[in-house]
Amino acid sequence: MNKIDLNCDLGESFGRYSLGLDEEVIPFVSSVNIACGFHASDPQVMERTVKLAKKYGAGIGAHPGFPDLMGFGRREMDVTPEEVKAYMTYQLGALYGFCRSAGAPMVHVKPHGALYNMAGRDYRLAKAVCEAVYAFDPELKLLALAGSQMVKAAWDTGLFCAQEVFADRAYEEDGSLADRRKPGAVIEDEELAVRRVIRMVKEGKTEAYTGKEISIKPDSVCVHGDSLKALDFVVRIRKALEAAGVEVAAF
Repeated sequence: MNKIDLNCDLGESFGRYSLGLDEEVIPFVSSVNIACGFHASDPQVMERTVKLAKKYGAGIGAHPGFPDLMGFGRREMDVTPEEVKAYMTYQLGALYGFCRSAGAPMVHVKPHGALYNMAGRDYRLAKAVCEAVYAFDPELKLLALAGSQMVKAAWDTGLFCAQEVFADRAYEEDGSLADRRKPGAVIEDEELAVRRVIRMVKEGKTEAYTGKEISIKPDSVCVHGDSLKALDFVVRIRKALEAAGVEVAAF
């Protein structure tokens, strides 16, 4: 592979609480996923992050999650497909308003946290996510966990889908993300993260949490913006990709 997208989840500060190094990270990524107010962010943060992404030419995506500010959207909820559609539409509309005002296109959607993981394994929820995106704007692209039910649902719905891999997360043998509560599930070693990314991009393979080698298809590589090492990760990963002859560009 000679081209890959490098994305980061950003715009997750709210009120008096600051999270992430958005202004420092954005120049090094090709796409940004901006929180839409449910799991994080607020109107001013959304507006500022959209303008920063436009300034640096990064592709702008909505990052909708569950209405769970205290749990940062990482706690699973008992929801129906109809509720998921409504949550998605509400948040897409919120970010679209700021994109429209800034004259910056919203080009993709990436669900957040527990919603992302649940839709990744539950086709009904995945289809609800995709149908909400398609109804809002069929030209929007879906950014989804590689090999997940969201990818299948996107194809069935008629959405373009970019398959995502993670620089800072360990994988289970089935290609799902290892539970954050497991030791080593969140990768903090920069050298390890860089090696894993290069192998995923160049060879389409990685090592699962159990040590088993698994196949994986990347169109985009994600670094979590709330990580303490997010800036170090994106800088080193971008340099390593370019050194390996891989162009970093929005999908």
